[in-house]
Amino acid sequence: MAGGHGTRFWPRSRRRIPKQLLSITGKHTLLQETVRRLLPLFSWRRVLIVTNREHAPEVRRQLPRLPADHILIEPAGRNTAPCIALAAEWVALRAPAALMVVVPADHMIKDVQRFRRTVTSACRLAAAKDCLVTLGVQPTRPETGYGYIERGDAIRGGAASPAHAASWVRRFHEKPSARVAARYLSSRRYLWNSGMFVWKTNVFQEALKLCLPHVHRALAGVWRSDRAVAGRLRRIYAKLPSTSVDVGVMQPITAMHAPAPRLAVVPADFDWNDVGSWIALPEICGCDATGNATVGKLLSIDAHDSIVYAPERLVALVGVGDVIVVDSADALLICARDRAQDVRKVTHLLKERGWHRYL
Repeated sequence: MAGGHGTRFWPRSRRRIPKQLLSITGKHTLLQETVRRLLPLFSWRRVLIVTNREHAPEVRRQLPRLPADHILIEPAGRNTAPCIALAAEWVALRAPAALMVVVPADHMIKDVQRFRRTVTSACRLAAAKDCLVTLGVQPTRPETGYGYIERGDAIRGGAASPAHAASWVRRFHEKPSARVAARYLSSRRYLWNSGMFVWKTNVFQEALKLCLPHVHRALAGVWRSDRAVAGRLRRIYAKLPSTSVDVGVMQPITAMHAPAPRLAVVPADFDWNDVGSWIALPEICGCDATGNATVGKLLSIDAHDSIVYAPERLVALVGVGDVIVVDSADALLICARDRAQDVRKVTHLLKERGWHRYL
């Protein structure tokens, strides 16, 4: 899934080059890193990218080995449920029971070998049990910015190792308060929702039909003819709601009984960062002795616990702390560290003022 705009990564993330098409710390972009993690498990001919028309040319440039018809273009952003449903229709036309591994294109995972072992375990479970499988990350702090997965009964068999011991999902929980997040952390029954899923295509489509029948009906058979498919999708998407797969499918399916597919979770034993905002940079690149995380060249004098992203320019910090500084060719962001989530408000204000050159 590569259709987001990454407004919390302004001013580096822009309308034409969003977060997933940027290189945050290395020579490869987040999209390229995502595909590289999967390639030993799946060939290029088994990779699909769902994006939008504005980003499709850059996706093609960054992934030249990807077959051209494996870039699926949404005419408008409608969140993850329609995005995944559109890809499922494409796969179902070719192999209705094929396994789908669904991953966002903007996550950072360093322990690639453990990631691949976890995905392999999830694939075996989805194939053996005909269930929906999500990857859950063990919480390390009482995080209020993530959804949580509540584990139920253990599943016997289906996983490759004790490290990936799967459970049935009791319930999906939306982003909690700080008090509730602390309770989730101490109970050890809850995992962070990583937004990564594995299932047989036909099993997901059955769940979609039960939980979001209007989305299923609207997209059914959309790829059967290549003629005028762009116009057909525009008409369909104009009537589709913006719905996440978590809220639209995962939450309601846990309350249903057979013959509805069951939802399982496989614990992810790899490092994971959803790179949701600039506040993620310390986890990705580390900090110096005074707590400053830097990409670029920093001159620090009595400065501490700050985040600086300026690959092309020297930044000097004097006597300040807990700030975020992000440099780009035509804009500079200076933000209190505890206001990182509010960077998206900058893009909203730019739109209101008509300053579209900065978007």
